[in-house]
Order: sequence, then C-alpha cells, then structure tokens
Amino acid sequence: MTQALPYSPAKLKSTALKALCIALGAFGAGFAAVPLYRYFCQTTGFGGTTHRVESMAGITPVPGKTMSVRFDSNVSPGMPWQFYPEQRTQTIEIGKRSMAIYIAKNMSDKPVTGMAVFNVTPTQAGAYFAKIQCFCFTQQTLQPGEEVRMPVIYYVDPKILDDEDNKDTQQITLSYTFNPVEPSEKQG
Repeated sequence: MTQALPYSPAKLKSTALKALCIALGAFGAGFAAVPLYRYFCQTTGFGGTTHRVESMAGITPVPGKTMSVRFDSNVSPGMPWQFYPEQRTQTIEIGKRSMAIYIAKNMSDKPVTGMAVFNVTPTQAGAYFAKIQCFCFTQQTLQPGEEVRMPVIYYVDPKILDDEDNKDTQQITLSYTFNPVEPSEKQG
C-alpha cells in the first residue's frame, strides 16, 4: 500500500520559491538600509544630521535674530593630524549665509587621507542647520607636513524659530571627527 505525500511536489516548489523571494528581498533590504537611513537622517535632521543644500533659494535672513554657533573638532586615535577651527564660536544672523574655517595639518612623514563625520547638537537643531559647501562632503588627502584651510559654508534655516522643540536653542554646536581612510576605501 502506497501512502500519499502530505504535500504535493508543486506545493513544495511554490513554498521554496516564496522562501527564496523573501530571502532575496531581505538581502536587498540590507544593502538599501544604509543609504535609506542616511537619506532619512539628512531629510529629517535625525540624530543631529545636517542638511546638504545646493543653494539658499527661498531663504530670507531674519534681521535681529541671531544664534551662536560653536565649532568642535576631533581626530580619531591614530590619525596623525592636527585639526581645529580657526574660530571657536560665531554669532550669526538666522537665515544668512555664513562661513567657518577649519585647519588641518598632517603631522606624519607620509600622505594621509581622512574623511570627516559630523553632527549637530542639540540634535533637534540638525534639521535646520544646512551646509552649502563642506570639506566633509569628500575625502581629504594631506601630504607630509601639509596644512590646509577648509571652509564650511552654512546657514541656520529661519524655520527653527517656529519649532517648539527649538524655542530655547541659543547655541548650536557643529562637531567634526576626522577618521583615517584605509587605502582600499579611497575614492577612485
């Protein structure tokens, strides 16, 4: 007497195909997670992430409304650079384009490439801190002993004045940390 299988071969094949599609979808979502998270942070200012903008179209300075911006600098352990802001704080007019300069010097006897990561505190102000130009957008390579001045062109969006979470914000801190870039990570 032959016993019937509880599942037909067609049903097993269909289940295997569904499992494969789910696995491929999860694998694809894993690859998309980092760029999607970066986009989310840049769009919402989540975690103190600033906005990158091409221009100041539609932004009008608010006369008499100012804010202090503090500049912080760090290098990761093992990074042979000196790195510091030319000016520790600036009082800026909200909605007006401003520029800060950071100085970096390679203290080693060989070329070193670094990439700056950044954040803004208080974190809820990140949604209103917009950078037009920044050394942090690309990797920086300094030759032995080379010293460079690196600009950051930015503004604080006037919408910060209407945000209940930022009503007490009087100072924003822009913080950078330079990390070495391994040779295999360098942009080609």
